[in-house]
Amino acid sequence: MARGKRVDSMEAGGEAQGPDAVDIHVGKRVRHRRTLMGITQTQLGQSVGLTFQQIQKYEKGANRVSASKLWEFGRALDVPVSFFFDDMPDGLRGRGGLAPDRADSAPADDREPDLMVKRETLELMKAYHRIADPLLRKRLHDTFEAIAKACSGTKAEKPDEQAIDPDAE
Repeated sequence: MARGKRVDSMEAGGEAQGPDAVDIHVGKRVRHRRTLMGITQTQLGQSVGLTFQQIQKYEKGANRVSASKLWEFGRALDVPVSFFFDDMPDGLRGRGGLAPDRADSAPADDREPDLMVKRETLELMKAYHRIADPLLRKRLHDTFEAIAKACSGTKAEKPDEQAIDPDAE
């Protein structure tokens, strides 16, 4: 067996399989939450007693996360253990005994791509939540909504009374 390569079962030809899809999904969720919180792999590793290299392997799905380590990740990242299994793809939910939810009944082609794992989305969310003034955050939200509607070809709704008045000081 090649060093660093996990073998859960052997294929018919006797070749080792790659990382398990569930382990990859859980690793992506760990990375997603860690990035949202703005902490490094080193910082997460220190909080759960691992090196940053081990965190990298978990995030890539190369190493399987044990139940106790998943519990520690949940505590360190301030989420319930179930968070790591949220948004599980259709094919994985049924195989692991996870109950399918309503989102799983939609055809895969009709589903939106998971924007929450894109770095651009995470960075935008972190910057947005650093804005202390709630009114300014609302105004930015309204601005983004108007731009999105304009880009999609639908007419933006008339701004509400709290919208920015260009003549106001």
